[in-house]
Amino acid sequence: MSTVTVTLPDGTPLEVERGSTVEDVAYEIGPGLGDDTVAGVVNGDLVDKHAPLTEDVKLEIVTESSDEYLDVLRHSAAHVFAQALQRLYPDAKLTIGPWTDNGFYYDITGVDIDEDDLEAIEAEAEEIIEEDLDIERELVDRDDAFERYEDNQFKQDILETEAADDEEVSFYTQGEFEDLCQGPHVESTGEIGGFALLEISAAFWRGEEDNETLTRVYGTAFPTEDALDEFLEQRRKAEERDHRKIGQGMDLFSIDETTGPGLPLYEPNGKKILNELSDYVAGLNRDAGYDEVETPHVFRTELWKKSGHYENYVDDMFLLDVNGEEYGLKPMNCPGHATIFEQNSWSYRDLPVRYFEDGKVYRKEQRGELSGLSRTWAFTIDDGHLFVRPDQIEEEVLATVDIILDTLDTFNLDYTVQFATRPEKSVGGDEIWEKAESQLEAVLDEQDIDYVVEEGDGAFYGPKIDFAFEDALGRHWDGPTVQLDFNMPERFDLSYTGEDNEEHRPVMIHRALYGSYERFFMVLTEHYNGKFPPWLAPEQIRLLPVSDDNIAYCEEIQDELNDFRVTIEDRSWTVGKKIQQAHDDRVPYMCVIGDNEEEAGTISVRDRKEREEKDIDIAEFRDHLETEVEQQRTAVTFLAGR
Repeated sequence: MSTVTVTLPDGTPLEVERGSTVEDVAYEIGPGLGDDTVAGVVNGDLVDKHAPLTEDVKLEIVTESSDEYLDVLRHSAAHVFAQALQRLYPDAKLTIGPWTDNGFYYDITGVDIDEDDLEAIEAEAEEIIEEDLDIERELVDRDDAFERYEDNQFKQDILETEAADDEEVSFYTQGEFEDLCQGPHVESTGEIGGFALLEISAAFWRGEEDNETLTRVYGTAFPTEDALDEFLEQRRKAEERDHRKIGQGMDLFSIDETTGPGLPLYEPNGKKILNELSDYVAGLNRDAGYDEVETPHVFRTELWKKSGHYENYVDDMFLLDVNGEEYGLKPMNCPGHATIFEQNSWSYRDLPVRYFEDGKVYRKEQRGELSGLSRTWAFTIDDGHLFVRPDQIEEEVLATVDIILDTLDTFNLDYTVQFATRPEKSVGGDEIWEKAESQLEAVLDEQDIDYVVEEGDGAFYGPKIDFAFEDALGRHWDGPTVQLDFNMPERFDLSYTGEDNEEHRPVMIHRALYGSYERFFMVLTEHYNGKFPPWLAPEQIRLLPVSDDNIAYCEEIQDELNDFRVTIEDRSWTVGKKIQQAHDDRVPYMCVIGDNEEEAGTISVRDRKEREEKDIDIAEFRDHLETEVEQQRTAVTFLAGR
């Protein structure tokens, strides 16, 4: 029998018989590992331990101590939910139920349930876990599978698409329950230590709005009850930080269905924050030698065909017919920047050429995926594009990563880093890809940055470094990025004259320091719980007159502090109510102004940490705030340590 080569995580090659399963390989390595095997990761994909290996692969064995074990457990928890649902609602029809980063979901139809029904379903699921049912894999002839699902068009759709080339398909059974599924799963339902159903929503089959509307139930699972309790407590706290709730309470932004879904409207308070963010990043760009450019919101689609975006993004583009010509709202800023570069003649001495733009882009996300500022139809990217000689790549990437790290440090944000390498479908020769990847990796190593290598996850035009933010719910969101691009300079026939007087092709670097303003705004809102640093806060100081007689003095103070965003609370409220409202509005500093302060020509300062001091000199307070804003401190510090 022929053999295949299995490459283990440490690079060790292992020859095994073709058709050996993941579990077979584990036993080949050692009986203990074989006994502990739960699943496998084959070429980056999580698979059942019974999956046969028919070609050379990279293999990682998954045990209970592996990070992937939680995904396997949650996949099994999705089946437990489905079994519990069908015990209580026999007419419920199942579609798909994958694991997610924080748990699982299952899309269902044929039954009308709401949030109030989840408690009973969860109780039935707990019974199934207590029964400790064996979870067994069964290979079934596809004709038999179609018969089993003669009344379920969704499972038939899966058989006709994902499983179209399979003569046999896998089912997983536990007790009376069975489900068409690729796996993997744990050995029994009893391995689930903590189980909870979280929420219910609507979803479209396959995510397509023209398809049938389904009911989606979200849940989660953990190996222990303690781990589940910790997650639920974190979730409760995180919900208090939901940017949509805070945004409404602080009048930052709104999304109105009458104007269109996924199209945020920034109110004055929100726009003040956006302006500060824009000024900050513009300063970084100018200091780094970037020139600001601006491109239109709409282009003829000829541009998108030239750049290659049309063939990749046309389904997500907003297209317009203008006098018989097709135009498209821009999903990217880079083709416009490449066109600007194309308009001029360049020498090797002119490079690098660096452009930046806060460019509004538009992408037609599915309505079910839209959520606050985290995913929108219209968003602004703090885009930067560099046109460099090949010998300048490492230097420019290093400088860009330095700026990104400074930005993350300024906002005190947690993040992870991924280094994405060449995908199967790519443009450019082996030599330039190898050099580009080595240059990016050298920058990460030089900066001593912890990162995960995402094999084959680079863009088709070049490798990239991605920074991801972690939000208050523990989800990761795309943030800053650095990407090398060999494709667009080729498509636009970009060139510069080299030292040899010959034409040479530049390399294009795409980079963003925030990612998108919308998503960055969301992350900051939840990260700070709406208590924005004084330099970002839409209202930095609120003056609280004890009585109407003190309003005139408050106006004098407002004039003295006119370099800051200062308001006067002139409503006829008690001082206690004014203070409470300022705290609720998360104002960094409030100044209580009464007769004593007016007579002494001073102020009483209180901060949102509820520290307070009287008889403060106005000039001293102003000078401190100037320093606090200039240094972009994340905390209120005037009363700290006084």
